[in-house]
Amino acid sequence: MDVLDLFLELAAIESPPGGERPVADAVAAYLARLGVAVEEDDAGARVGAGAGNLLCRLPGARGGDGGVRIFLCAHLDTVPPAGRVEPVVEDGVVRNAGGTILGADNKAAVAVMLEAARRVLEERRPHAGVELLFTPKEEVGLRGAYAFDHTRLGARVGFVYDQAAPIGEVVVGAPTQRSLELRFAGRAAHAGMYPEEGRSAIAAAARAIADMRLGRLDEETSANVGVIAGGTARNIVPDRCVVEAEVRSHADAKVSQLVQEILDAATFGASLAECEVEATVEQTYRAYRFAPGDPPVRLAAAALERCGFAPRYVLTGGGADANVFNERGLPCVNLANGMLDIHTPDERIAVADLEAMVDVTLALVDAAAAARG
Repeated sequence: MDVLDLFLELAAIESPPGGERPVADAVAAYLARLGVAVEEDDAGARVGAGAGNLLCRLPGARGGDGGVRIFLCAHLDTVPPAGRVEPVVEDGVVRNAGGTILGADNKAAVAVMLEAARRVLEERRPHAGVELLFTPKEEVGLRGAYAFDHTRLGARVGFVYDQAAPIGEVVVGAPTQRSLELRFAGRAAHAGMYPEEGRSAIAAAARAIADMRLGRLDEETSANVGVIAGGTARNIVPDRCVVEAEVRSHADAKVSQLVQEILDAATFGASLAECEVEATVEQTYRAYRFAPGDPPVRLAAAALERCGFAPRYVLTGGGADANVFNERGLPCVNLANGMLDIHTPDERIAVADLEAMVDVTLALVDAAAAARG
């Protein structure tokens, strides 16, 4: 089974957040056939996932103190599909004939890492230590990675393949994200007979949202209101409305300032409508930033160059499991793997990119083995 066949098999298994068990079992069975022991933690029960984090260590590491031990991480879940998943290959590109997401995010990375592991073992490739980690519930706040005990890793440098862009992009910076839930409370009343007795929570939320700065605010900052839910019937003045929002920035000071602006807008909007508002703010993940000369970036660049790709250093507006490990003091770099239009019915990945990322992974193993520890 080559990387394409493996990816087609994994992509056909639906695994929305919380439903990771079938794909986790497929991954564990594949590794077992390679003779690799797999450890599963209890994160599934703790975060409501269908499976815990899967960790395995490739045997056959070279003795001595040379080289750098690395870990490779990919997530098992996908955004929920809106229909069946039927991966097909058309003109060298894998798409979903079912008209919904393909799941290349992140099963393309899962397949590549598994195929690279097979090659490392089959070819008896020298390495300084390689660990594979597969996480659940990444798509809903990196919850599997946050639940993982990172001290179980022997490697101190990691890589994820979770950037939807052409191969060669090296993510050297990702933002902090904070999520907000604003709960507006008013007073219910019959909208036709006694509207003056009501206090509309939806009107309060609408006024608050109108005063918020949303969208792309500068080159490193964005804000969004993504969910609004409230009311019970069109003829009742709504006494409840919940607004879900988020703020992202590469600068923590801007995150704090923008969160406060949103809270102030919510308070003001509620007061104008004679309503009340309560808010919950949670930090989803923290920003990180690398320089091109930092060790994990140098390793990534060396691997890409060995495979004929020119490294391109970029900042991203999204989060990945790499945020978690960087927050915990384990340098972890996110690499683009060629997937495109993720989270949409047009999601796709070229077969050539799947194969190229296997080569990049093997080159990464070689570069780490040759590096000074």
